[in-house]
Amino acid sequence: MHEIVSQPVGLKSAMQRYFEIALCALLSISFATLASTGNLDLPTILLVSSALLFRGYLLWQRRTFSLPAFWTTALTLACAVFYLADYVFLSGSFLKATVHLVLFVMLIRLFSAQRDRDYYFLAVLSFLMLLAAAALTIRAAFLFGLAAFIVTGVVTVILMEMKHAANVSASQLQIKADSRNIATTILRTSPTIAVAILLCGGVIFFLLPRDSAGYLSAYSPNDSIGTGFSEQVRLGRIGEIQQSDAVVMHAQIDGDRLGAHELKWRGVALNLFDGRTWSNPHMLHILLRSPDGGFVVHAGVPSGRQVIHYRVLMEPISSNVFFLAPTAHEVRGNFRMIAGDDAGAAFDVDVEHPLNAYNATSDLSEPSAVDLRAAYGMAPAVVLLDDLQLPHLDPRIPQLAEEITADGKTNYDKAVALESYLKSHYGYTLQLSSTEPRDPLAEFLFERKQGHCEYFASSMAVMLRTLHIPARVVNGFRGGEFNDLTEQYVIRARDAHSWVEAYFPGYGWVAFDPTPAGLAGAPSGWGRAALYLDALSSFWREWVINYDPAHQFSLAENASRHGRQEFFRLQSWAQKRYASLLVLARHAQKSVSRSPQEWGVGAIAVFFILLLARYSFALAKIFDRWRKMTQPAKAPSAAAAIWYDRMIRNMKKRGFQKTAAQTPQEFVKAISNETLRLRVANFTEHYESARFGESVEDVRRLPELFAEIARGA
Repeated sequence: MHEIVSQPVGLKSAMQRYFEIALCALLSISFATLASTGNLDLPTILLVSSALLFRGYLLWQRRTFSLPAFWTTALTLACAVFYLADYVFLSGSFLKATVHLVLFVMLIRLFSAQRDRDYYFLAVLSFLMLLAAAALTIRAAFLFGLAAFIVTGVVTVILMEMKHAANVSASQLQIKADSRNIATTILRTSPTIAVAILLCGGVIFFLLPRDSAGYLSAYSPNDSIGTGFSEQVRLGRIGEIQQSDAVVMHAQIDGDRLGAHELKWRGVALNLFDGRTWSNPHMLHILLRSPDGGFVVHAGVPSGRQVIHYRVLMEPISSNVFFLAPTAHEVRGNFRMIAGDDAGAAFDVDVEHPLNAYNATSDLSEPSAVDLRAAYGMAPAVVLLDDLQLPHLDPRIPQLAEEITADGKTNYDKAVALESYLKSHYGYTLQLSSTEPRDPLAEFLFERKQGHCEYFASSMAVMLRTLHIPARVVNGFRGGEFNDLTEQYVIRARDAHSWVEAYFPGYGWVAFDPTPAGLAGAPSGWGRAALYLDALSSFWREWVINYDPAHQFSLAENASRHGRQEFFRLQSWAQKRYASLLVLARHAQKSVSRSPQEWGVGAIAVFFILLLARYSFALAKIFDRWRKMTQPAKAPSAAAAIWYDRMIRNMKKRGFQKTAAQTPQEFVKAISNETLRLRVANFTEHYESARFGESVEDVRRLPELFAEIARGA
């Protein structure tokens, strides 16, 4: 079925081996990037990883494993049949089934490649795997995979060309360096080329006009989190979400650089309860736009005392709910339509623009306890109908509510009493029983006496309703960890939270939180490295995934603003320097007028100092030359060269010019005057002994011999 043979040693085999190693690394990087998306099943990961490791082991051992042509054809046909079965019965997704097909065909070709076209096909498959990873993830980790792919791809292309040249005519290659030197050179060159590719690609990416955003439509959504914020949520769902550490959103509040806020990010309000599931029966309506283009969530006018403006960057959670700080007044973003309900929630209903980034304005002002105690009047009929509804309850629940609030004189006092009682008499835990109880609230209140935020909020809302106080449960997020590098709040799935809103006539809905403080979703320390990674991820999402014409306009506007600032700063600096020079010139003019003689002497002195500085290097050379000529014993070779050069210039004046091609002896022979030729020959003999033999005695004779030549024949 197969053959395992040792590879021959030589230039061609070395090029082939290096090329196959680079190609295997390229395939491994592409697959690792694809696997990091979290969208591959475990059997596929194990199969492909094992095959790549086996291939790498064979290359390390300088051995090869080759599938016969029959098995290659049979397995390829089997992949085509498996693809149809995978799409219909197993994956049920065109993208995932196609990814499986690419991976399995890659494995077959990896162990049957023999010709250049087979290797080219593997390189194309590696690129397809990288494209699949790009379609399945929006994480910043893809950037590292892309960079590694480019570096390895450059190495692979270089080696492919070298291998091709070696196959064409190995005898014409004049390579003196060994294979290690070749590898070192390639590893030095490839990162440089890769960085250049990334820089050029980045410039093109940021400057090329973008038609639209919306890349998020390509990712695989996180349904497990999204279903916790739908219009129907079963008890226990928020607790399941809290056990995940996945990032859900980043929020940046204008002017908040220290993380001074501890906000609740309001998602959906639920008011119908059947004993196990909360739901929202409110009909959606399209939100109106304000004159400046924002979508109006709450028609009231913000008080201005605690109004905040903030930007939210959402991770994919398969939810169309806007998470907003209470009380939200306006939402802005790249959306054509936003819908709302009577409970104050906002929903993205623009299918062409998924929920990824938006800006909002909220008013954090709340009525005082005095105002709420004095609240009176009747609630609207719709509130009385939907928010006083009760399922069949254990009779102990309304009895407990009456006991807890027996001393409360107003609805506000009763709500505070219930909130305080639940916080102080019950414990927080995410570990619940594996079997669902018949009456979850009764079990929580009278048996387990511990649970997570959903049970605290549901118990308080139900007990308020037994006291004829309208109440509802709100699902969203609480707090988050502040990243001082990006000035953003990092909200994770573990920060998911449920709380209660009670209705007070004249003031509307007021939030209460009966869950024990510091237990639900308490953030743990990340370490500084995690903050840097989060900052990178935030930048990746903001300026790569969500990059659109609005971001291009922002970049251009910032560049223009900074350019103008630098120009004005330079202009201001020049004006100040010019003014200083004018003041200095006027002062100098007055000083010269008072003392012209002193200024004249000073000017002459400065002139000579500058002149000396200008020719200091030339003077130093003249002095050094003079020193060597007068003290030849200290540097015989240099002194000999100086005296010989002087002799050549003297002979040139006499009509005997030495050419650059002539040696000293050839120059001697070219002198026609016999007497002069003998003197130059004697000078040259002593010069060569001093110049190349460092002879002190000979160099000391050169001034005397030069004088004889200078006197003439």
